[in-house]
Amino acid sequence: MSERQEKGTFRSLSSFDGYIDFFSNDYLGCSKYSSVAVSVSGSTGSRLLSGNSEKYEQLEKGFATFFRSKAALHFNSGYDANLGIFSTIPQKGDTIFYDELIHASVRDGARLSWAKSFSFRHNDLLHLEERLQKVEGVVYVAVESLYSMDGDLAPLKDIATLCERYGAYLIVDEAHSGGVFGESGRGIVDQLELNGSVYMRLMTFGKAYGSHGSVVLCDDQTREFLINFCRSFIYSTALPLSVVEHNLKVATDPDLDTSRKRLQIVLKRYEQRAEKLTSISDSTSPIQVIEIGEVEKTRKIAEQLQAINIAVKPIYSPTVPEGKERLRICLHAYNLTDEIDQLISIIETELG
Repeated sequence: MSERQEKGTFRSLSSFDGYIDFFSNDYLGCSKYSSVAVSVSGSTGSRLLSGNSEKYEQLEKGFATFFRSKAALHFNSGYDANLGIFSTIPQKGDTIFYDELIHASVRDGARLSWAKSFSFRHNDLLHLEERLQKVEGVVYVAVESLYSMDGDLAPLKDIATLCERYGAYLIVDEAHSGGVFGESGRGIVDQLELNGSVYMRLMTFGKAYGSHGSVVLCDDQTREFLINFCRSFIYSTALPLSVVEHNLKVATDPDLDTSRKRLQIVLKRYEQRAEKLTSISDSTSPIQVIEIGEVEKTRKIAEQLQAINIAVKPIYSPTVPEGKERLRICLHAYNLTDEIDQLISIIETELG
């Protein structure tokens, strides 16, 4: 803790009530404007104890149908799901390869697994293939479709081709792309028509859908295996049925197409206005990252923005490597043109 305080990277909780939002993952504004009400009622236990019902399983079939998957299993969060998947599915003698920028939940799950695990360089197909050429046993490859700290996209078609060539099982975390990309927000895997090439997908509801929880999209046998052996599923009190019902309603809500179109307009405006700034992110991503490379400079710009009620979060190590400090700008369907202009103007001034 002292070391982080000295480096200026010590974490603390903050509140930005009433600020212009350029920091949350609420890309479509569902947490603010969703018309679907959620009642408060406890589930009374884990799914294997008292938290299950026919309605719960019907909702999961609804998720599977909508996301074009054979089966679905609802978890309490994306973290719980990834922790469970990677600590449960790979067995002793198996190998997990994961992108070096994968979410911490995947890394933590891999640490709990009996399988061996190794990273490969971010979006580096050659390095992944080198890894795949030197391994025996069952292999799992873990990537995100949209990376939350860089805002860039994985080359999923090429990764899927490599996995097929070497007989590896591809697992894709769509936490940040679900709800935003693809037809009716079904994600990038569906948009690229790779559903049949991906072993498992993860959709979360705490970001574009403005709710809580996640759903693992897989085949029936994998679903049953997780129910029997996945500790983060077995030993967690289930989310209330009303939350799961809300998640399905908001995911399948056709009115969100209007928000998705509005978000694209916002992204275009940001791209035009920020043309002088260097972003490392994909232009279609609601996450736009401006790499500063210095802790103090990054902090100063964030503080200047926060001083005029614009909420932007500075990102330091260990979330990103030292020397890669950055501003992470999240764009939303509800951001106004004047807000974007003001944001960019301040950043340009501070960067000189």
